[in-house]
Amino acid sequence: MATRLRVSGTDNGVHGGREITGRTRLFAVIGDPVTQVMAPELMNRLFAERGVDAVLVPISATAGDLEIVVDGLKHMGNLDGFLVTVPHKLALGRQADRLTDAAKMAGSVNAMRREPDGAWLGDNFDGQGFVRGLLSAGHGIAGKRFTLVGAGGAGVSIAAAILGAGASALSIVDVERSRAEALVVRLGAHWRALARASDSPDPASDVVVNATPLGLRETDPLPFAIDGLKPDVVIADIIMKPPQTRLLRESARRGMRTHPGLPMLAEQIPLYREFFRIP
Repeated sequence: MATRLRVSGTDNGVHGGREITGRTRLFAVIGDPVTQVMAPELMNRLFAERGVDAVLVPISATAGDLEIVVDGLKHMGNLDGFLVTVPHKLALGRQADRLTDAAKMAGSVNAMRREPDGAWLGDNFDGQGFVRGLLSAGHGIAGKRFTLVGAGGAGVSIAAAILGAGASALSIVDVERSRAEALVVRLGAHWRALARASDSPDPASDVVVNATPLGLRETDPLPFAIDGLKPDVVIADIIMKPPQTRLLRESARRGMRTHPGLPMLAEQIPLYREFFRIP
């Protein structure tokens, strides 16, 4: 990946005017849908800034096609890695040959890379990205009470990172209560008695996080009721597009502090750079 990108002054039919050649290395982001993902813009900008001859493209794959799509990607000799978005993070955790400690803890992955021996290593940076983004915005974590709504592929990573950053309590809400309860058990092996399953956000929460896909569409219902929460609560959403979801807008109207999803991805870019060994 040391080959320099060739950048022309005009657009030659490829994104940003960059020339795609037979030496260009490939990366992908897999999801369903993928129209909302912002990783291509951010990662391709990183490749251009670092002078790396590589490109990241979005790939749409349904749950039914996921296994065959991923198997095909693994067999592409010029593909060095891929990112994973909704709803495939849990499923991809089962398709990695090896998992980092963070991915094992979460039971899901949002990034996979090809190792020198050909094996595929899975990692999950959602939690680290969320925590870094929250802290960079001036919102505290240590000693704070959290509610996490959504125990899916991103939620499990965020839950572990929140507790790892010193949160005093974590309520977990999921439409499938059994999934929330399973996550509580997993977290309990590391943080005894700090997490519990709930049917609704804890009214005493200092921060409530939406880790569900609700909000991707304007017609989506709110992922949880905001009435009854503390006036000084922080409402965080991990959805990146639209940047201001209905949840964030309605919370702001009530005078609540809000935290959007883009900082979680922005804070992951340096982590992706290190993981994918981008010079």
